Amino acid sequence: MKRIAFFPGTFDPFTKGHEDIALRGAQLFDEVVIGIGHNTKKKRFFPAEEMKTLIEDYFKDNKSIRVILYQELTAKVAKDLGACVLLRGLRNTTDFEYENSIAQANRYVNGIDTVFIYTSPEFSHLSSSIIRELHKFGHSVSEFVPFKLESEY
Repeated sequence: MKRIAFFPGTFDPFTKGHEDIALRGAQLFDEVVIGIGHNTKKKRFFPAEEMKTLIEDYFKDNKSIRVILYQELTAKVAKDLGACVLLRGLRNTTDFEYENSIAQANRYVNGIDTVFIYTSPEFSHLSSSIIRELHKFGHSVSEFVPFKLESEY
């Protein structure tokens, strides 16, 4: 049976830290499905479709990583995919406190466990919100993302 890890997030944008988690997850599981979800509490900066295309193009030679868009509960999507775990990255204890609550809710909803991977130290300072702000004000973000961001806002 194929061991699938579902790696959900808004990925607005997808950072080198996210790339690190996806690649390391692909070493542990047969397939990592990166799920770009719709968060009702957030307004996207980079269009989800654009981010999906960029991530797909970036991983096009890695057959163990694929990308989907979704607008349902994460736990339901994971179940529909046949995922055995949710995959999440942690940068620090603040991330753990936030992610732990979500992991418990997902376990309650459909019994799925969450596997946490600590981000490599060289990426622990990265956050999508900081990258969005830098990009918004014209600063190059090429050292923080694995591909060129085309959108200009």
